[in-house]
Amino acid sequence: MPDSDQNTPVTYKMAIGGERVDAVGGRTFDSVDPFQGEVWASAPDAGPEDVDRAVQAAHAALSGPWGSLAGRERAALMRRLADILARDAERLTDLEVRDNGKLRRDALAQVSAVSEWFYFFAGLADKLHGESIAPTNGYFVYTRHEPVGVVGAIVPWNAPLILLTWKLAPALAAGCTVVVKPSDYTPVTALELANSFDEAGFPPGVFNVVTGFGPAVGQALTAHPLVSKIAFTGSTTTGIAVAQSAMSHLARVSLELGGKSAQIIFADSDLEAASNGVIAGVFAATGQTCMAGSRLLIERSVFDEITERVAARASRIVVGDPTLEETEMGPLANKAQFDRVQGFVERATQEGATVMCGGSPYGDSGYLFEPTLLTNVNPRMEIFRDEVFGPVTVALPFDTEDEAIALANDTDYGLAGSVWTLNVQKAHRVAHQIKAGTVWINAYRVSAPGVPFGGYKMSGIGRENGIDAVRDYTETKSVWVELTGGLRDPFTIG
Repeated sequence: MPDSDQNTPVTYKMAIGGERVDAVGGRTFDSVDPFQGEVWASAPDAGPEDVDRAVQAAHAALSGPWGSLAGRERAALMRRLADILARDAERLTDLEVRDNGKLRRDALAQVSAVSEWFYFFAGLADKLHGESIAPTNGYFVYTRHEPVGVVGAIVPWNAPLILLTWKLAPALAAGCTVVVKPSDYTPVTALELANSFDEAGFPPGVFNVVTGFGPAVGQALTAHPLVSKIAFTGSTTTGIAVAQSAMSHLARVSLELGGKSAQIIFADSDLEAASNGVIAGVFAATGQTCMAGSRLLIERSVFDEITERVAARASRIVVGDPTLEETEMGPLANKAQFDRVQGFVERATQEGATVMCGGSPYGDSGYLFEPTLLTNVNPRMEIFRDEVFGPVTVALPFDTEDEAIALANDTDYGLAGSVWTLNVQKAHRVAHQIKAGTVWINAYRVSAPGVPFGGYKMSGIGRENGIDAVRDYTETKSVWVELTGGLRDPFTIG
C-alpha cells in the first residue's frame, strides 16, 4: 500500500502491463469511507485510451511468457499467489473495510477465503483434458481446451476481492489474461492485488486493473474487439447493457446479477435455527449481497412467532463502526445506496406495509440504517418484487406447500433460496421446485470454490465456481487426423 498516515488520503495508480500508471487524461476520483464519511483514497479516473492500453497488454501476454507456460507452471504461480494472499489477509481486510464499510469480521472471512479459491483452481490448471473420439471413416479425432483470450472482469462494491477472485481464479487456470474494472466505490483491493501478482512472479500483462468513475471504462472494456469474454457481477439492468455491448463483437458473457431470494419456513422447522438463519441471510453484510434472503415466506401457524423472534433479535443488532469487534452490522457502502434503501422503505409504508422493527436511518453520521422487518405486504408491492440491496426483509404468511412454492417462484429473479423444515422428504421436494440456482436446506449464505453459483431467469447467465467454471474460460477445438495416408480423390472427403 502506498505510504500515508491515517488522515491523509492514499493515492493509487493503475496496473497495466506490469507498470503503475496514471490515467492518460490525468484525472482522479476519490473513495469515501462509508462510516467516517471522509475521503481516504484516490485512484485514476481512466478513459477508453487507458482501457485500450490494458487490453493490448493483456493480449500481448497471451503470446508472450504467460501463453507459453504449461498448466503445472500456471498452477505453481497461482499457489504462490495464494500463499501471499493468505499472509496478507488482515491487511487486505482493513483496506476493504475502509473502502466499502463491511463489518470487519465478515470482510476477514471473505478475504481469508480468497486464497482457498486460488488453491482450488490451481489444482485444475493442469487438468484441462480434452477427449479422443472414436475414429470415423479413417480419421482419429481429439479435442483441446484452449484459453478464450483476454477476459474483461467487471466487479461490484459489496464484496470486491472475493467476487473478483470468483472470475480471476478460473480464468488464470484456463490460461487467460485479465483486465479488471473494479467498482467506482471500491477500487483499492483490486489495485493492491496487482502488487501481489508482481510478488508472486506473474508475467507482465497477465493481470491489469483500470479504474474509473462512471460507465466510460466499463463500456470501453465490454466493446473492445480484443476482449473475448466479459465476466460481470452487478445489477440486472447493467448486466443487460453489458451483454448487449459484448455482443457487438460476439464476446462471451457470464452474468451474476440481482436476486430477491425467498426463505420458506415451515411450521415443522427448528424455529430458533430458522429465525437465526433469517437474521444471517438478510442482515449479514448489511443486506448488500445478491443472495440476501429478503422474502420470508412463513407457514401461518408460526408466522407470529417467527416474525416476533426476528424482530426482537434484529432490534438488538449492534449497528455502528465496522472495525469494532462488538459491531454486528456496519454502514451501507455509499450514499446512493443509503438513499435507495430509505426510499424503498418509505414507499412500502405508503403502500400499506407495517414496520415491525427498524425502518429508519441510524445515528447522526455515516450511512447507517436500522435492520428492518416489514409485514402486511402482498406479492404486488415493489418491496416484495424488487431488490433493495440493504438490511430490509419482508414477511408473508402461507397456508400450503404449493402456495409457498408459488410465492417463492413469483419473481423475475432466481438466484437463491432456502427451505426450513425437519421433514427430509418435504425439504428435497420443495427445493427441487424452487426456480433458483442455489437452494439451501436448513442453512443460508454458504459458498465454496467447488460448488457452482449462478442464477435462473433475470439473475444471470452461466455459473461461477465449480470444476466446470474453468471450461467457461476456454474454447473447444476439434482436431481431425487423417489415418489412411492422404486423400486420393480431391473431391472425396472421408
